[in-house]
Amino acid sequence: MLKEFKDFIARGNVIDMAVGIIVGAAFTSIVNSLVTNLINPLIGLFIGKIDLSNLAVTIGDAQFKYGAFLNAVINFLIISFVVFMLVKGINKFRKKEQAAPTKPSPEAQYLKEITELLKENKTDN
Repeated sequence: MLKEFKDFIARGNVIDMAVGIIVGAAFTSIVNSLVTNLINPLIGLFIGKIDLSNLAVTIGDAQFKYGAFLNAVINFLIISFVVFMLVKGINKFRKKEQAAPTKPSPEAQYLKEITELLKENKTDN
């Protein structure tokens, strides 16, 4: 069972996922800082308030903090856009790799010649 667990952990997908989660967590703190320190003050210039997280509506005893929700939506949109741009760049890079013509190896050329000769001999018989 320990060997199976070791094989599972050593698989590329698990390691890639772990790296993605760690980088994603670090990236989230950067985006939170971007939204809090740069975007919210910019939006605050237009709506008259700098800190969106304090925006709320009180109805009776309930307080609806829509400002915190707006911060979360802005964070989501920024993260989604950056991930979109990363995936788009990676896909563009992969297309360039796939589009590059590769010359067949000498072994592949020999095998192709052998199969053509075999086909010619088969049709002659």
